[in-house]
Amino acid sequence: MTAPNRNTLWGRVIADELAAAGLEAVCISPGSRSTPLTVAFAAHPDITVFSHLDERSSAFFALGRGRRTGAPTAVVCTSGTAAANFHPAVLEASEARVPLLLLTADRPPELRDSGANQTTDQEKLYGDAVRWYRTLPEPEAEDRKVRSLRTTMARAYRETTGAKPGPVHLNVPFRKPLEPTEVPGDVPDSFGRDAPLAAEGRDGPYLRTTAGRVEPSGDTVQTVAAAIENAERGLVVCGPADSPGPDRAAVASVAEATGFPVLADPLSGARFGPETRSPTVCGGYDSYLDGVEDWPEPDVVVRTGASPTSKVLRKYLAGVEARQFVVDPAGGWREAEFTATDLVVADPTALFEAVADEVTAPGEPAWAERFGEAERAYWDLVGEACEERFFEGAVLHDVASQCPDPATLFVSNSMPVRDLDRFGKPRAAAITTLGNRGVSGIDGVTSTALGAGSATDDPLVLVTGDIAYYHDMNGLLALARCDVDATIVLVNNDGGGIFHKLPIENFDPPFTEQFETPHGLDFEPTGDLYDLDFRRVDGRGEFQRAFDATVGDGGTTVLEVRTDATESHRFRERLHDRVCDQVP
Repeated sequence: MTAPNRNTLWGRVIADELAAAGLEAVCISPGSRSTPLTVAFAAHPDITVFSHLDERSSAFFALGRGRRTGAPTAVVCTSGTAAANFHPAVLEASEARVPLLLLTADRPPELRDSGANQTTDQEKLYGDAVRWYRTLPEPEAEDRKVRSLRTTMARAYRETTGAKPGPVHLNVPFRKPLEPTEVPGDVPDSFGRDAPLAAEGRDGPYLRTTAGRVEPSGDTVQTVAAAIENAERGLVVCGPADSPGPDRAAVASVAEATGFPVLADPLSGARFGPETRSPTVCGGYDSYLDGVEDWPEPDVVVRTGASPTSKVLRKYLAGVEARQFVVDPAGGWREAEFTATDLVVADPTALFEAVADEVTAPGEPAWAERFGEAERAYWDLVGEACEERFFEGAVLHDVASQCPDPATLFVSNSMPVRDLDRFGKPRAAAITTLGNRGVSGIDGVTSTALGAGSATDDPLVLVTGDIAYYHDMNGLLALARCDVDATIVLVNNDGGGIFHKLPIENFDPPFTEQFETPHGLDFEPTGDLYDLDFRRVDGRGEFQRAFDATVGDGGTTVLEVRTDATESHRFRERLHDRVCDQVP
């Protein structure tokens, strides 16, 4: 490898080694200090470059790709506040276990703590939120140093996808010249001959890492299987999945073997898909489990994924005296009620497959049938309610039932994901449902969704609220710059509807101005600003027809549904009471 100067050499080695390790895409924001990285990635034939003007949107876009694919996308930025704008996405990637690779350009060491422009302390900028951190050595055409750089790139890529996937941060200092201008003697003509391994690398990645999964021991499988066989009533609870989550077929196999109902969070990967035809996959528990004082309790619960979206389910599990196995491949603790009895450090897919082979005595059939009857009665009531009133929950009910097969469905915090949890009926369609539930913020929702959509040919649907839409309007620029299409369902209730679920609703002031925060904004001009089709729909029939007409049509359409947050919340409450009274 030849290069006009040491910075260009450094950028090329970084890009080459990351591509050899498996990197397929990078998101780049413009800046001067990152020039060697930008030039190298832009010229690399095996890496797709997504250009973003806004670093925060860029990082969330990369997060969305990682969430959809289970592999990291890199992000590149210049020094200073640019790197700080990555931080919200880093926090989400860390808590949600999404692979992400951050390359922040930096000033040379002697300029730190000097008052030099656009210089701040970028050492360990993201603290404990990253899985691995390195400040790279300053560029130099030196044999051992370049071999070290190649090794670091291979390690950094693999560190994003371990048993606990997440973000990795590489801080990359450069001194001028940053452009690929010729600097005589900077990279000696003899470098390739004198240090061929450093200059050219190897065929494939410089360092090969053999990936594996955390297999459960035989004793662990026997312990879980014995607890299941000794139980008459059991549950499989699937919370929001990591990237990637447990295999849906493995969840179905353990449900078939045990006869246990599967309570599937909408972001678990288990609520939608062909496997839902076989076991009792439940989606209405967020309502009917609130009124089951006369039901017998489960004897055993097997849990995977993060804490469920449903507060009703979390409190239900906290109140039962069952043996609860929390299965986590990284040995993390994600059970904030602190009532689980066993932490099983194992890959959930491997554990489910092994347990399904061991269990020979399934549980009490009447237990699963009770859940089956509750599901049938619940969805009948939901269907009647959606005919009665086109409220916010009906929007998510219709989206879940009308999404094409296959599709990627991304839902925003705060109310859309809760409404999908309560009103998204399980389907046999291959719908990949995603959301940012790691730290549950509303920043970067649009960018994350568009990033996920860029990673697949499946139609993309985003359901978002008005505050989240406003918060990340910059992200809409990716529609044109990154060639992504989407159907965006904008539920506009003019403020923070989620706060109607909290006791502060009864204190006004300050509720309206400081919590609900009505803004009165008209979002229709975003159609002209970002060259998309903006349509305001009124009523359920009009929404259903518009949704069917726009999903996967090759363009981007925003379907705005205007609602009243107070009325929607009161209707949810009345429907919830009706369910608790009527579901057996």
